[in-house]
Amino acid sequence: MNQVQQAIADLAGYALAAGLIEREDVIYSINCILKEMELDVYEGTEEDALSFAETLNAEKIADGSVLERILDTLTEDAVSRGLTGGDSVVFRDLFDTRLMGVLTPRPGEVIRRFRELYRESPKKATDAYYAFSCHTNYIRRYRVLKDLKWKTPTEYGDLDITINLSKPEKDPRAIAAAGKAKQGGYPKCQLCRENEGYAGRPDHPARENHRVIPVTIRGSRWGFQYSPYVYYNEHCIVFNSQHVPMKIEKDTFRKLFDFVKLFPHYFVGSNADLPIVGGSILSHDHFQGGNYSFAMARAETEQELVFSGFEDVSAGIVRWPMSVIRLDGPDSERVVELADKILVAWRGYTDESAFIFARTDGVPHNTITPIARKRGDNYELDLVLRNNITTDQYPLGVFHPHAELHHIKKENIGLIEVMGLAVLPSRLKKEIEELKEAILTGADIRRNPDLEKHADWVEQFLPSYPEISASNIDGILQDEIGRVFARVLEDAGVYKRTPEGRQAFLRFAEAVNRC
Repeated sequence: MNQVQQAIADLAGYALAAGLIEREDVIYSINCILKEMELDVYEGTEEDALSFAETLNAEKIADGSVLERILDTLTEDAVSRGLTGGDSVVFRDLFDTRLMGVLTPRPGEVIRRFRELYRESPKKATDAYYAFSCHTNYIRRYRVLKDLKWKTPTEYGDLDITINLSKPEKDPRAIAAAGKAKQGGYPKCQLCRENEGYAGRPDHPARENHRVIPVTIRGSRWGFQYSPYVYYNEHCIVFNSQHVPMKIEKDTFRKLFDFVKLFPHYFVGSNADLPIVGGSILSHDHFQGGNYSFAMARAETEQELVFSGFEDVSAGIVRWPMSVIRLDGPDSERVVELADKILVAWRGYTDESAFIFARTDGVPHNTITPIARKRGDNYELDLVLRNNITTDQYPLGVFHPHAELHHIKKENIGLIEVMGLAVLPSRLKKEIEELKEAILTGADIRRNPDLEKHADWVEQFLPSYPEISASNIDGILQDEIGRVFARVLEDAGVYKRTPEGRQAFLRFAEAVNRC
């Protein structure tokens, strides 16, 4: 067999070994692949697929490189024969997702299997569903493994730093094609349930291999899925089945605890509901969660707070660069009641001496980023106070990374960053490599147009390292980037970690008690 024909057999064999199809589905699956490849003849036999399946153990399947090789072979052939519409990552992704779509079980089958496992344990169900999402290539493991990740020790604990390389950047040709395509507004956004099985287009990713688990939150239908970019372990998304805007309100806290009760091994949180301090998609109500312990979750409370009428709920200020009130108690509804009282107070709270303004010119500025989790028998809720006011000096936000930090992080500080994981732009990979070379050779960074923005930062930290060599430069740059992220979070904190900031924070707590 030639290379393409062998890849067809291998893809069917992979699907069998990964549990996407049954032994009886092999010939049918080969024919489905042939159809997508617009080929009329298969030169191999069923046995070729079965033999390849026998070579794959769980480790080889989980690695993702086997599937990458197979799909690259088939997609390269499809590109050469003009089947993909283009030769960029966008068009290639659209095509190889079609291939995986024909091998992905239908939604009803996936849901049925999830519910069977859930009856044994929620964790067993999510473990299997996460593996499934990887096996179908919905989560492109071979790309996720390319992300640069490290931890930086800080006074707030070990912060997680990642330079994201798994989310492909838009190709100019794909952008042009998207501009010419008919704009149907379907699906309304990338979080809508209608994405399940959708073929995609140049401006919208293909989702033929995407399957959603329905869950009931506050008596209504929601969807549970994993993020295709998995910024942390089992990074999941929980979304309203209706395309409705995000809103932080009392019922939001109940919804978060509903999810935690369904999946007690997961945390779940919501981005804030205002621009600048919110997430990238405010038009569709959704949460993010997963099976990971962030630095913020590990941080301890450093000052107790007592709220009148809620002595049964533990409360305190968390030792964290942002302004966080942690609530904890065995009765989730009591935690919700107190959280709502704090939210209502914060929405209308102004303290000019701390530059906290609830509204200016009728525009609201105060909101909250909430994160819920189960800790032992108790329900825990972190309330991160947010404010999105802007000024001429800080046009991107007073409580946003300030300009001197934009060379590392300029984007919004959303839920993931709030918890202590920096999602940094892919440009930094190339810039870090060039910085290493410049520092080691003594080159003038200011004369390099790509690196000039880093010059002040480098000049500040270099004197702290009397000896810099090829053996320690990587660690130095990683630690210094991590320290910049700590400063980013400090900028985003509405109450600074100073005596004056703490007094202002306590004034707000007193205001809650007066409500």
